Amino acid sequence: MTATDDVSPEFAAATSTAQRVTINGNELAVEVLGPEGAPVILTHHGAPGLGSRAEPRASFGRLADEYRVVVFDARGSGTSEGSGTFSHEQWAADLDALREWAGAERVAIAGGSYGGFMAMEYAIRYPERVAAVVLRDTSPDHGNAHLARDNALASDRVTVDMDKFDRIDQGRVRDDDDLRDCWREILPLYDYVYDPEAVQRKVAATPYRYEAHNYAFSVNLPAYDLKPQLPAISAPTLVTVGRTDWITPVSCSQTITELIPDARLVIFEHSGHSPQIEEAEEWTRVVRDFLHETYPPAPAAGPTTAAGRA
Repeated sequence: MTATDDVSPEFAAATSTAQRVTINGNELAVEVLGPEGAPVILTHHGAPGLGSRAEPRASFGRLADEYRVVVFDARGSGTSEGSGTFSHEQWAADLDALREWAGAERVAIAGGSYGGFMAMEYAIRYPERVAAVVLRDTSPDHGNAHLARDNALASDRVTVDMDKFDRIDQGRVRDDDDLRDCWREILPLYDYVYDPEAVQRKVAATPYRYEAHNYAFSVNLPAYDLKPQLPAISAPTLVTVGRTDWITPVSCSQTITELIPDARLVIFEHSGHSPQIEEAEEWTRVVRDFLHETYPPAPAAGPTTAAGRA
């Protein structure tokens, strides 16, 4: 199965007010965290049709003391409008329009899981706009799908209903309720430590938008393969991954690191698909140290604010 994103229920359920910003003719929910004038980190959440700005707000929001962090619900996800296509080209164009809206000439582009797909897509399509790349638990191609399927079948945590697995993996869910049922089926596989109650909280907290999910998984991903383009990424790149990630295993991150010149790989030994949650302090330190080296914050950026939020 291709990558979806695991969101901490505490952050996914949290209420937050976002600006409604029209980007390429589509209204998006956008938040900007951190001091005005600071270098911009532009993030893309994972799991089209399941993910939202909640996860990057929680993880990269920790860096808003020094950086200006832009988080948003992508076209067709969360509370954003879902008009037009859900192609990688369109989502990358939306990212660049958000960069321009934020007033940044160059950004650090960041994303985990499917958001990592989009971070790499953006770095390839808009190289002159990228100062650094931060990736988490992602894959350079669709080859992780068979690895994920094998891992699901081999799991000793739960017995997965493979009909539901195939519907969510192939983008054939019938409606939002069916997407919820299929998501519930695979969620036990994500975390380093299985907590059934946490799974139920995540199911309840997730925003379901089946149209974007189906398009991403049935149209975008079957032909997804960035390996030939990755050597052209010249921006400094950090690749992070949890040791027991079942859906985008360590081998996927190793391939990315081998193909992007001078990319560095950090494996988190006590994490599944979400080291930004399961080893939050260490993951944040690694990302901050990387950004300090490659994309340093302004010497005196001013007080931290939530400017940009309504």
